[in-house]
Amino acid sequence: MPEEYVILVDENDNEMGVMEKMKAHREGVLHRAFSVFIFNDKEELLLQQRASNKYHSARLWTNTCCSHPRPNETIKDAAHRRLFEEMGISCDLTIKTNFIYKSPFENGLTEHELDYVLIGKTNKNPQINIEEVKNFKWMSISDIKKQLQSNPENYTIWFKIAMEKLF
Repeated sequence: MPEEYVILVDENDNEMGVMEKMKAHREGVLHRAFSVFIFNDKEELLLQQRASNKYHSARLWTNTCCSHPRPNETIKDAAHRRLFEEMGISCDLTIKTNFIYKSPFENGLTEHELDYVLIGKTNKNPQINIEEVKNFKWMSISDIKKQLQSNPENYTIWFKIAMEKLF
């Protein structure tokens, strides 16, 4: 598997260079990322459960898809690429907001990301890539909010932050 690189940025999203992805996560360096939220006509959000082999947040529920753009790749192009790679979905995407968060994990890695949130719509069920995704489900925003209150440990940190920003 070839090395993946992330785009290092400052708090204003000015590019500061690139770094190998795992090194950026070991050092907790701020880098660009994205989170995709796909809704259906019932206004339900498509959630994914992260695969068991993920290097952090394994088996946690989160938004439809998330990742990092590659050097010289736009946020939208990267989001389309990963949405198809992880979930087998193609649809129009719109950037809604962004936020910065920093979260250390028990394994010594740290997510420090400028995370762009993109929204899309489809009524098709995903064709999940089992290397990336363990499971999926459609849920209403009200049910998700209830679950985030009663079982926050079942969800990724960035999903909880993005939900607060969006809803």
